[in-house]
Amino acid sequence: MNAVLNISAYKFVPLPDATVLREHLLATALERSLKGTILLAEEGINLFLAGPASDVRGFVTQLHQDARFSDISPKESWSETQPFKKMLVKVKGEIIRMNYPTIRPAEGRAPAVTPATVKRWLDQGHDDEGRPVVTLDTRNDFEVDAGTFVGAIDWRITKFTEFPQAVLDHKAQLEGKTVVSFCTGGIRCEKAAILMHEFGLDHVYQLEGGILKYFEETDGSHYQGSCFVFDERRAVGPDLLVPEP
Repeated sequence: MNAVLNISAYKFVPLPDATVLREHLLATALERSLKGTILLAEEGINLFLAGPASDVRGFVTQLHQDARFSDISPKESWSETQPFKKMLVKVKGEIIRMNYPTIRPAEGRAPAVTPATVKRWLDQGHDDEGRPVVTLDTRNDFEVDAGTFVGAIDWRITKFTEFPQAVLDHKAQLEGKTVVSFCTGGIRCEKAAILMHEFGLDHVYQLEGGILKYFEETDGSHYQGSCFVFDERRAVGPDLLVPEP
């Protein structure tokens, strides 16, 4: 029986009080016996938590009491056992490191496209204006190897800080196409889409909620394999469960 609720969520929002917030969120999570990781930075929050459903959802309810997080809507999946060993809350320079300080999603998001729309575009082979659609995997190479969209562009990056140079090196490959950038939960493809707009690519979207939201809201078609996750489950399938060995 899958009794452990796993959630992931992020939001780019200014957090000048990240250090103080760290103590509050750690205490709140420990009170509910949750395990996982919360990353805080001046640019926002990124969290991965697991525990009994009532405790996980209770934590989210408390998180929503802070107006800055009131619209956070976590992605959910289930597991038989607790996939984390401890509860960590860390303050970092970035919640997802790109080393490109001009990219500030809190000041304005790149256009997003829903999982249902991406599936429809891939079903029909083009976007609603007839433009060819390509999916661009913004994850690291070992994550891509676990599974990705069929035909996705994969530049074999080993860390996200390599992504800006990869765009410059391969920009011609994307010109004239509708580009859907994607990642596990949306955080990397959000920064990636903004960067590509800044580099002069006109028809770039982020997949809203990433692969996990695509699994949640569609039948998972056009995706091959599983989705790598950074906990002891290692990967989940389109049904958001750990694949059978």
